[in-house]
Amino acid sequence: MLNASYQPLCVVPVRRALVLALKGKAEVVHTNGAVYHSERLAIASPSVVRLNYFVKVPFRSRASLSRRAVLVRDNFECQYCGRPAENVDHVVPRSRGGGHTWDNVVAACRPCNSRKENRPHADLGMRLRRSPQAPHDSVWIIVAVDRVDPQWEQYLNLPKHRVKGLKPAIQPA
Repeated sequence: MLNASYQPLCVVPVRRALVLALKGKAEVVHTNGAVYHSERLAIASPSVVRLNYFVKVPFRSRASLSRRAVLVRDNFECQYCGRPAENVDHVVPRSRGGGHTWDNVVAACRPCNSRKENRPHADLGMRLRRSPQAPHDSVWIIVAVDRVDPQWEQYLNLPKHRVKGLKPAIQPA
């Protein structure tokens, strides 16, 4: 669902989007090809709706730090070797004063995470493929859902690389 200014607000179920459109509170911007029928009405299933009025959104400093968010940010790839990642690792171990912050947490595969343990990666000859940093503002959408509909991408302003760990959007037949 988009704000009146086309800013992404949240992901809502199709039923909620239909109700908003039927009550005149939102307009359907994109449909996914499916059609819902009632006795007297046929309406296309919306994939993107835009509110007809502006909703003030409280300031969000950045996406919440979570395991899934770190994996999404790092494209589900180990930041030490490039293999598929299933763990997160603190670059500067917490036992050595490192914080649980976006710029100190990276995705890691089990072998690299076990090898590093609570030591600095440089002491082991390991190099980071990319410096950790806070993710793009729209990463919360990817973390919240299993798939990103291609019609959403123009509104999300996501980085150009595709997120590998997410399921592709379901296309109507």
